[in-house]
This record gives sequence, C-alpha cells and structure tokens, in this order.
Amino acid sequence: MGNEDPERHMAASGVQQDDSSSQYDAKGKGSKLANDDPFGSEEVAEVKYRTMKWWHCGMLMIAENISLGILSIPSTIAVLGMVPAAILIVFLGVLSWYTGFIIGQFKLRYPHVHSMGDAGEILFGPVGRIVLEIGQLLLLVFVMSSHILTATIVLSVLTDKAVCGIVFGVVALVICFLGSLPRTMARVYWLSLISFASIFITTIVTMVSIGVQSKGPIEFEVVRQVSFYEGFLAFTNIMFGFIAHVTFFGLISETQDPEFFPRSLAMLQITDTVLYLVSGLVIYRYAGADVQSPAPSSAGPLMKKVCYGLAIPTVRSPVASYFHSYRIDIPFKVFIAGIVVGHVACKYVYVRILRGSSHMHRNSFVGIGTWVGIGGLLWVVAWVIAESIPGFNDLLSLISALFGSTMSFALPAVFWLYMNKGKYFSTVSKMCLTVMNLLIFAIGCFMCGAGLYVSGRALSETASESSWSCSVST
Repeated sequence: MGNEDPERHMAASGVQQDDSSSQYDAKGKGSKLANDDPFGSEEVAEVKYRTMKWWHCGMLMIAENISLGILSIPSTIAVLGMVPAAILIVFLGVLSWYTGFIIGQFKLRYPHVHSMGDAGEILFGPVGRIVLEIGQLLLLVFVMSSHILTATIVLSVLTDKAVCGIVFGVVALVICFLGSLPRTMARVYWLSLISFASIFITTIVTMVSIGVQSKGPIEFEVVRQVSFYEGFLAFTNIMFGFIAHVTFFGLISETQDPEFFPRSLAMLQITDTVLYLVSGLVIYRYAGADVQSPAPSSAGPLMKKVCYGLAIPTVRSPVASYFHSYRIDIPFKVFIAGIVVGHVACKYVYVRILRGSSHMHRNSFVGIGTWVGIGGLLWVVAWVIAESIPGFNDLLSLISALFGSTMSFALPAVFWLYMNKGKYFSTVSKMCLTVMNLLIFAIGCFMCGAGLYVSGRALSETASESSWSCSVST
C-alpha cells in the first residue's frame, strides 16, 4: 500500500505531472513554494496534525456530509417523483465523485494548499484568495448555524418543548464548541464512528417504522410534473447533500498519505449515494405524497421521538445535567456533523493566522488560546445567525447555491483546466476530458445561477418569522 505511485492517480484524471510543478511559486505567495506543507515539518512537533489514515478521512467526510440531508430526501422525492429523483441522486453522486477526485489531484500538485483561499490565489492571485476564503468561511459558518438549528429542533421534540428554544440553542452552541476543542482531526475521527452508526440506525428505524405503520393504499408517483421553481428548489435539497467539497483540502492536509484520498472519496460517495437512494425511495414509497421533512416526523408521535432519540448514543454533558429535571439526554449525533464542519472552519482560520509559527505545534498559551478563541468566536457567530435570521433555511439555500455549487462543481473543473493548460488537445483522451470539464463548469454555473434564483425567490416569499423566539418549528 505504501508503495503505490501517486502519479498513477494523476494520470487517471488526465493530469500530467511535470518537474516544474514542485517549484511553482503560487501567485501572491512570495517565496512560499507549492511543496510548502501547511503544517511544516512535524518530526519533533509536540502537536502533530498529519496523522490520519485514509479511512479516518473517509469516515469524517461521511459524518460531515450525510447528517443534514438524508432524512429530507423523501420529501424531495415527493416533489419530483421517484424516477427523476433517483436519476438526480445518482447523477450528483457521480459528478461530485469526479470533482472531488480533481480536488485531490490539485492538492497533490500543490501540497501547500489548505483551503479554497489558497487554491484561489494560485488561480486568480490575491483577489482570488480573498473572494474564495470569504466564500468558504461564509458557507462553513452558515452550515454550522444549520446544525445548531437542527439540534435545537431535535431537543425541542424530545422534550415536548419543555424549555425555551433559545435555551436549547445555547445548549447546542456549548456542546458544539466543546466538541471542536481538539486541535487535530484524528481526535475528532472517533466521534465520526459514533456519528455514522447512529445515523445509519436512525435511518433504518425510520424506514421500518413508517413501513410498519403504513396502512391502506399509499399514494405515490413515479414521475411528477412540477414547475421549474418547485423542481429546482427540491433539487437544491439533494444538492445540499453533495457539497462537502469545501472541507476536502483541510481534511487531505491532515492525512499521512494524501495520494490515497481517492479511497476516502470512494468510501464517501458510495455510502452517501446508496443511503440517499435507498432510504429516500423506501420512505417515500410507504409514507406517500404527504411525507414530512425530516422523515421521522412522518413516523407518528412516539416513533418520531424514538427516531430523533436514536441520533444517539446519548451522552451527558455538564450542560445537560442542569436540565436533568426535564429528562434531557443530548442526542450527540446531531452535533457530531456540526463539530466536523466547525473544526474545519476553525482550522482554516487557525492555519491562516499561525502558519509558519512554532505555536501551531506546541501546547503553548498562544497556540491553545488562539484555537479556543477562534472556536468560541465562530460558534457564537453561528448561533447568533441561527437565532437572528427569519427564513434561515432559505438563506442557507441561497448561500449553498452561491458558494456550495461553485466550490463543489464549477471550481474543480477550473482546477483541471489550470493543471492541464496548454495540453487540452494533445491527445484524443485529453480532448474528451477538456470537453467534459467545460461541461461540468457550465453545469456548476447553471446550478449556481438557478439555485440563486429559486432560493432568493423562496426567501422573499417566506412568511415573516420572529427572531430570538422561544417557539421552535418541529
């Protein structure tokens, strides 16, 4: 395994290595070369970051990617119909697999890249760095906000809204912040194992519960006729389950063998595509056109709580013990995916500030204090966003359409075109790959434009909702 040649992976995507790439001086980086690793030498480091195996990376990507999307897929199928939804799920699975692979190749070509901002500087200079690093941070913080909101809803369901929703929001904020405190991804990996087990069990129980409770003829449609607005708004729900690419550079940077990233990617794409497809179709088939989102809400009052509670194993935290009289167990699965996203966001800022400093590899006051301060700041900002913005889910769709589709689909095609500059028509296979990547770029731009239109329209049509309210919609 350790002798596998990374150049073979490069060749598989049509990317050709050349000796000059290792000496490439990235635009705007001054003397920093492309082989300048984000974490530098770790031979005698007190804190080491490049410690993950490829399967650690794959499990982290699964934990981060699957959580929010999977139980909303059935309601999306109810809008589109079974066949179109299945085709779109498979299409996005294949497309995101290829674009993720290209991100891995770009990382191998330019090992110093740790974020979309670093990649943007290579492609477009300092302006590219600024635009992409702002976009990446915005997307990550809004996804963090979405996890806080989801956790608040789950806690409200489990307790029959026994406490004000804002209190549950604070509970979610504190737990996510504490979970993000480890400075290395390898330590967060163990949480991802719990995450996958719990979301898998939750999905199975939801399917079985809805299937058992299903009575009489169930109305379902193989194909539905919908307007472009309704159809594409539903499509963005599926797309949201495939836009984890913004975290890939950071995750690859903490693996021992970045050339094995294709294995991590295959682990992610096979798992999420199969789970989305099977769970979505089965739940829709037995719940019918009235299936709710998220799907456990269609399992009846009791099983709804059971399914949400199975986003366990439940662990008690100091915060949860304060509410012991209300019998609150914290469903930790809800938080784990948010913790992974939050860790990537914090690590991006952390590396941006301390890159090249010895404090990054030491348990010094500066090193630890900077990490804790960044984590606290970003999670508080995410919580404020979740509590403050009416129609938050529609705004999240807007941000996802703008930055998620761009960074997950359009931008990787640009990476390929950049790495193969001057060789587009050198061979027949290269010509085919060039056309394919131009097509992928066009698809990514269309997703961005159409996504902005439908999510912006949905945001404008959203009924007025009060911010900072104790009421939580479940």
